Amino acid sequence: MNTRKLNLLMDFYELTMANGYFKDGRHEDIAVFDVFFRSIPDHGGYAIFAGLEQIIDYIEHLSFDSKEIDYLRSMDIFEEGFLEYLKNFRFSSDLYAMKEGTPIFPKEPVIVCKGPIIECQLIETMLLLSFNHQSLIATKAARIVKAAQGRPILEFGARRAHGYDASIYGARAAYISGVYGTSNTYAGYIYDIPALGTMAHSYVQSYPSEFEAFRAYAMTYPDQAVLLVDTYQTLESGVPNAIRTHKEILEPLGYRLKGIRLDSGDLTYLSKCARKMLDEAGMTDTTITVSSSLDEYLIKELLHQGAKIDSFGVGERLVTARSEAVFGGVFKLAAIEMNGVLTPTIKISDNVDKTTVPAFKQVYRFYNEHCMMIADVLTLSDETIDPEQPYRLFDPHFPWKSKTIAGFQVEPLLQPIFKGGKRVYDLPSLEEIRAYSTKQKSYLWDEVTRLENPHRYYVDLSQKLWDIQQELISSHKNPKST
Repeated sequence: MNTRKLNLLMDFYELTMANGYFKDGRHEDIAVFDVFFRSIPDHGGYAIFAGLEQIIDYIEHLSFDSKEIDYLRSMDIFEEGFLEYLKNFRFSSDLYAMKEGTPIFPKEPVIVCKGPIIECQLIETMLLLSFNHQSLIATKAARIVKAAQGRPILEFGARRAHGYDASIYGARAAYISGVYGTSNTYAGYIYDIPALGTMAHSYVQSYPSEFEAFRAYAMTYPDQAVLLVDTYQTLESGVPNAIRTHKEILEPLGYRLKGIRLDSGDLTYLSKCARKMLDEAGMTDTTITVSSSLDEYLIKELLHQGAKIDSFGVGERLVTARSEAVFGGVFKLAAIEMNGVLTPTIKISDNVDKTTVPAFKQVYRFYNEHCMMIADVLTLSDETIDPEQPYRLFDPHFPWKSKTIAGFQVEPLLQPIFKGGKRVYDLPSLEEIRAYSTKQKSYLWDEVTRLENPHRYYVDLSQKLWDIQQELISSHKNPKST
């Protein structure tokens, strides 16, 4: 997209904290922050990471101009030295992230920022909003694509998205997860996603008769005519008029009717009847597309009932992830420099899920001999795992539950994106991200990807990291008197 000035796209508390760090002379203290999420939308078994490209673009263009500095100065709460710091701001931190399209799981760091605490704090909002929005839509799209069992999914949600940015980036995220194309022409233009569409009911209504509307459309687009057949009576007029259009208009010109679309009614019943009518007319190659407030559950049920559907147009329930409005990613401090030493920190909560995993970390993914994913293990950043040696996996909540594995493959997931403020990561194309995500999902067990009651994929801690976490929990529960 064209670069916009999003420098002040941040929660105000990031600025007040940054000013406080500057005033206290702590702004150059090195800190480590993790971006992770706590639960999978729709009680699913996995999520898909998306949004990294927009994060990179934001960081590379982050600076503050005189108007923005004047705006902050007008609030009369910021140190002049801090405003001067912003005027000369240059990102100098390290940023690590998993690749876009990677299957991700709760509580593991997907993005890690390590650098001066003031810098990490200033980019928090953009990290979270890009991660949360696109990962939410990519995850929903992956579920819908899975439910369609190989039938194309068309993203039709532009007009129902929560604003134009949400429609554009939603189309991008959906495409990463395997959606075939989008109705959003602008997303097609900037991302080279197939832009697709047919007609609305108003097109049919604007002609004296349904057949005249079909005829006009077929004459305009003879090689790709898809006719919307439910404006009036689907089986009594819509499908018969589509067949007539094929026989009287397209076939004499050497073309075939590409498809029909159903947008209302009992889609199972109508698609079965329409398929029979088309086949009896010799139009076995004419496809049936359906839309109408679809999601993964309805698609699964339609196919279970034997609906004769070739592709699905999914709108509002995809681009808004209607069933789960929030992804729930958070930005938490994991380590802070104390007396020149990077020291692990922890947030403790009575809610076990909200207790954080401390320290500067790496995430390793384990695969079996068939390249199927076994578990993810969080380690200290300098730990290595030797695949030639047996490794003990254990549940961090119930450490007595453990097993030792051998003959595995292992992959570090967090890759350097920025080092010392300089990008060291080559941005893949959207097609490359999509292909990577498709391949990665093939490594997930069916038990993890099923819609209802999926198997819980394990995210474990290394022994060293678990020991540090337990020591910090113990020290905060039993603080030493000073």
